Amino acid sequence: MARPCCSRRIATLPGVVYFKPAGIPLRDLEERILSLDEFETLRLADVEGLPQLEAARHMGISRQTFSRILARARQTVATCLTLGMAVRIEGGVVHLDAKTRPRRGGCTQGGAAAGLHP
Repeated sequence: MARPCCSRRIATLPGVVYFKPAGIPLRDLEERILSLDEFETLRLADVEGLPQLEAARHMGISRQTFSRILARARQTVATCLTLGMAVRIEGGVVHLDAKTRPRRGGCTQGGAAAGLHP
């Protein structure tokens, strides 16, 4: 039996949760899911430029786990870009960092709808 997944800490919810190639109707596209923890690893490593150990500490996970999640996220994004697929950002076993304010409006109910765990 597999070990249950531990909740990962994320700093913010994404402002946009769906990306697709321009000019192609959504009904004609395949889509892949990028989980919220995968999104957070991309943000910390590739946007913020943090070393993996520091980024892993931000998320409350080991460096090895961070590395696995990041590799999976990069694979998903690369596949979608090269094959012209849509990307939906949702799900994952995550919780918002209590020190971080929500990005828009100040209401955290969107977190519950996005599949966040307390």
